[in-house]
Amino acid sequence: MDQISELLATGEEVLDVEEESFLLFAQDIPTNNLGMIDSRAQSVELTIHGNEYTINQSPALLSGHRAGGTTGAVLWKITPLFAEWITSPTNPLWTTTLLNSSSTVVELGTGISALVALTLAPSVSYYIATDQEYVQRLFRTNLEANVSISSSAGTGTGTGNSKSKSSKGKGSKISKSKQSSTASSPKVGNTSNISFTTLDWETDQPGSLKEECIPSGRTHSNQDSQDKRDERDEGEEDRGFDLLLSCDCIYNEALVSPFVRTCAEICRLRPVYDPAKQRQGQGRRRPTICIIAQQQRSPDVFETWLRETMREFRVWRLSDDVLGQGLKSGTGYLVHLLMT
Repeated sequence: MDQISELLATGEEVLDVEEESFLLFAQDIPTNNLGMIDSRAQSVELTIHGNEYTINQSPALLSGHRAGGTTGAVLWKITPLFAEWITSPTNPLWTTTLLNSSSTVVELGTGISALVALTLAPSVSYYIATDQEYVQRLFRTNLEANVSISSSAGTGTGTGNSKSKSSKGKGSKISKSKQSSTASSPKVGNTSNISFTTLDWETDQPGSLKEECIPSGRTHSNQDSQDKRDERDEGEEDRGFDLLLSCDCIYNEALVSPFVRTCAEICRLRPVYDPAKQRQGQGRRRPTICIIAQQQRSPDVFETWLRETMREFRVWRLSDDVLGQGLKSGTGYLVHLLMT
């Protein structure tokens, strides 16, 4: 069994939109309200794989009336759960080595927290976070505030939890004074493989993301030596990514179509998945794997997303055994794997 087939065997392919929606929304779903951890806190402290992070937020920006939306101004409940899952050594992306130290990753709708970038980037070659311009300042603030933690982070095991800044008990090891000194000190290089760039799903073209964001010589691909020789012989530049991530970006029907289109355009920078070629080792590049995590809110919005997605992708719902306690069925969260 090739690596991609092994990964896909950890899920069940979705073949019918209405059947999938009924299966997921007919079960009891815990109330997560809108899904924010603490929309009023200036910062949130949380622990992932034993590493403690302080995430700065902007409640004022969240409550503003910015035309393009403000949902990225605070940290959402699913994000630390997803960050813990995607960086776990038992995650099938890692056990199949489809995700490894030479992988390039792009995230859509990263928000202000930089949390997935902070936890995953130390274990891959390069990480590009994308969102609207308004989140960039706090995104960079959170990178700098947690830079020392990022240096020791990587794939590991542990239990994620979070609390607001004002809560009591064993808090983060990052005090306010530590945050200030860290933010003002020079970067030590352990977030140097993280880039932020603006990407408007409705107007921007993502085809040049890699070329524009990754410094020359930093791009790698998780292909074997023969694949690299084939690529070099044909003079083809790999503009694609090994992994495309999105966490809780599906809540508005109006954004579904441009979001799915952007995902598809990025994934088409790599070849379409052909099981026969993969089994025979004929593919010069592996397809981009797309992981979409979301909170269960409206079945209508979910069906709109899934129907639009299945026009562009094959879709798998990952199994509870793979997702673990934090993201399995009944938690109010969903994780799907897409491939063109």
